[in-house]
Amino acid sequence: MEERIKVTVLFGGQSSEHEVSRVSAQCVLENIDKERFDIQTIGITKNGEWLKYDGDIKLIGTGDWEQTARKKLSEAGPSVPGSGESPIPTCMDLVSFKDNKGRSEKVDVVFPVLHGPNGEDGSVQGLLQLADVPYVGCNILASAAGMDKEFSKLVFDNAGIPQADYIKVMRGEIGGAIPFLIEKVTEKLGWPCFVKPANAGSSVGISKVKKPEDLEEALNFAAQYDAKILIEEFIEGRELECAVLGNDNPIASTVGEIVPCNDFYDYSAKYIDGKSDTIIPADIEPQIMEQIRDYAVRAFKALGCSGLSRVDFFVERKTGRVILNEINTMPGFTSISMYSKLWEASGIPYSELITRLIDLAFEKHEQAMRSYERK
Repeated sequence: MEERIKVTVLFGGQSSEHEVSRVSAQCVLENIDKERFDIQTIGITKNGEWLKYDGDIKLIGTGDWEQTARKKLSEAGPSVPGSGESPIPTCMDLVSFKDNKGRSEKVDVVFPVLHGPNGEDGSVQGLLQLADVPYVGCNILASAAGMDKEFSKLVFDNAGIPQADYIKVMRGEIGGAIPFLIEKVTEKLGWPCFVKPANAGSSVGISKVKKPEDLEEALNFAAQYDAKILIEEFIEGRELECAVLGNDNPIASTVGEIVPCNDFYDYSAKYIDGKSDTIIPADIEPQIMEQIRDYAVRAFKALGCSGLSRVDFFVERKTGRVILNEINTMPGFTSISMYSKLWEASGIPYSELITRLIDLAFEKHEQAMRSYERK
């Protein structure tokens, strides 16, 4: 019988998307092929503790997993002097795996189901690369650049992909610059506009600003989540998304449309209200669908992505012009998330998708090792 692959699923994290990560991880664990993979789970609490968890999967999504993990940790008792082992886990537990007899082995691959800063931004990817462990998703550079909306815009602009215009503002500039910024927005972008943190996801910290007197409040709100803020041109258009899968030769899924229940697809519309609609495949002209799929793959390659990404677009209602909004290098895996739903509509069920992502992680790791002088 073929030996099963040892997988660590990492979830939670120290970001505003902690809750989304937990729900994503629960869905991954419910759908992963347990005949092929041995699985261990490690949760990162909001204050940065790493806790192993082997309880009920459903408690991960609710957040109750943490109490169970802490109880088991306390029952393990203090470490034994000289044993080299401690019941208090660290990030090094990420790259070790205990079999059913308690023997420690090196994990084969890590699936970091982490969204936002301190997880999707290259930080965990750097740890795994140093530990020489294959992992699902993009490498350090692509993860970091994809997390930063300004840097990804610079890359996509160089690749010739149309985007919304924007103005960059640093947190320390807000106080004395409001009159100047109002004038600049009026001249360059117009009203309404969007204000968003440069490094955040799940629409956290984003505001739609309809009039100049509301700009300062929106900037201060975004500044709670990042020191760099973007004021972005408003695009009157439909919101469409495309999933990308692969390494050197990525493929694009069909295209789906988001019909938000709120003024725009904010955090509440995504995860709380539950009233937003998704249409898969989107009811758009074939040439627009192919343009979106082409831009999605071009964006993936331009940023140097690997494994997976979801690329979000606007299609202008008046002109039909396709405009790239942003890329997500570790998109959500919840039951309502578009990445898995788009691939399911394209012929790849959830369980198979997870297996493909793990296979791509091994492929990427093997290619990377050919680039290092390791002996």
